[in-house]
Amino acid sequence: MAGNEKDQLLGHGADNDGIDEYDNPLPDWWLALFYFSILFAIGYTIEYHWVSHRSQAGAYDAEVAAAKVRWPQADAPVVAAVTPEAVAAGQGIYQQNCVACHGADLHGGIGPDLTDGTWIHGGTLADITNTIIKGVPEKGMITWGPILGPEKVGQVSAFVFQSSHPN
Repeated sequence: MAGNEKDQLLGHGADNDGIDEYDNPLPDWWLALFYFSILFAIGYTIEYHWVSHRSQAGAYDAEVAAAKVRWPQADAPVVAAVTPEAVAAGQGIYQQNCVACHGADLHGGIGPDLTDGTWIHGGTLADITNTIIKGVPEKGMITWGPILGPEKVGQVSAFVFQSSHPN
């Protein structure tokens, strides 16, 4: 650079409380880094959206689809078949999670009796499944659907239904 281009005052120090500003060009290394960052951003955008087809919307849709598989909607409860295998698996799940409130023999305790034929929220297999999925928060029963998942909810529903309807 020529000596007359460097350290030139811009001449508006009077407007800025006497603070003078010099008109110096930016260093070459700084300009190179700046232009490199612009090129990198353009390249990354092309790779992210068009080459690898990634996007936040796509990641969100994939996560929602996986959640729907793991936790079915309460409007469409999982109704499992009452098979001996499902009842046996459901008995183990019941022993782990439900005994504290409904008792080991399903005759109640803190929670209602599940063998007396009087069902507060319905006694069909679909009603039992729906009650387990949604819970009864106003009575202290938590929503078991997200905790157990659809397979275990179906198994424990089969066990409760079979135990309360022995026919």
